[in-house]
Amino acid sequence: MRVHVIQAGILDTLQDMGRRGYGAWGINVGGAMDRFAAQAANALVGNEAGEAVIEMHFPAAQLLFDTDCLISVTGADFKPYIDDVPVNTWKPLLVRQGSSLVFRGRRWGCRCYMAVHRGFGAAPWLGSISTNLKIGAGGLTGRALKKGDIIPLLTGLPEVFRSRAEAGALPWSISWEDVYTADDRVFFTTGREWNWLSKASQQAFMEQAWRIDSRSDRMGYYLSGSPLMFDERRELLSSAVSFGTVQALPDGGMVVLMADHQTTGGYPRVAHIASAHIPKLAQLGAGDTLRFAILNLDDAEKMLLSQKARIERIVRSCLDKLQAYGQAHRS
Repeated sequence: MRVHVIQAGILDTLQDMGRRGYGAWGINVGGAMDRFAAQAANALVGNEAGEAVIEMHFPAAQLLFDTDCLISVTGADFKPYIDDVPVNTWKPLLVRQGSSLVFRGRRWGCRCYMAVHRGFGAAPWLGSISTNLKIGAGGLTGRALKKGDIIPLLTGLPEVFRSRAEAGALPWSISWEDVYTADDRVFFTTGREWNWLSKASQQAFMEQAWRIDSRSDRMGYYLSGSPLMFDERRELLSSAVSFGTVQALPDGGMVVLMADHQTTGGYPRVAHIASAHIPKLAQLGAGDTLRFAILNLDDAEKMLLSQKARIERIVRSCLDKLQAYGQAHRS
């Protein structure tokens, strides 16, 4: 039971929710960029939310299944097809042995996620399957997927579907549009060095549109706009940073640290992206613009707790639907 990479994409890696507890050794958490989409993909196929998925960018990989599978594709819409039939994202999909999954265009977003029932058979490194590209560990030998790779599966189709399962989408889906709202605002809380910025720069930070630079990647999004200025030049010792930390750079620019960020940094931490808005940010890419909207810490925490509770409800609901569907279609 395996998935074969027939054609490699621009950057496809195995990712889960990351490896925690190793920051003191300089090993970052890593993991999926859009954790809402990754967890939703797992929920749709009856997995625990933190199971490993394939994170793909466009152009994405072409994958061949050598066994019947239950899969899902969430996050960005890259126009997925199973063989020559278009399929919907954010739904569970029954795939027959010998079928291939291909992506034929980019409608929306920058990262999509594919989950498979029970997950992939890659060996964990430090408790996580996530691919750490910088160290070259985790995932499939610590690198992006390439043509000819074979990814083992832990199992094939769930038992209840094996006797009489027609290929195609199952009749339910996850609502996702409100997570990736159409407006360009990304919520933030002020960082420890926010007050180092001049009042004019604080205002500009919140009022101007910032463009994501082409240098951006899984480590960080470089933002271009009017240069940020400080009231005075100060020295900062290297300090802990996290997914979503916004650092002011010496040239007046900014970088938003993303999933593969370093564990410490020496630039002023002027802001932090609200964790519940990181999925929205993760679906932006080079050339896209965003505006920052300030949020107090209590409201940011409420948003995150609400999103976590929503994921838990989605996991329970999808499990119930899979069980009910399987029972209704038993021979």
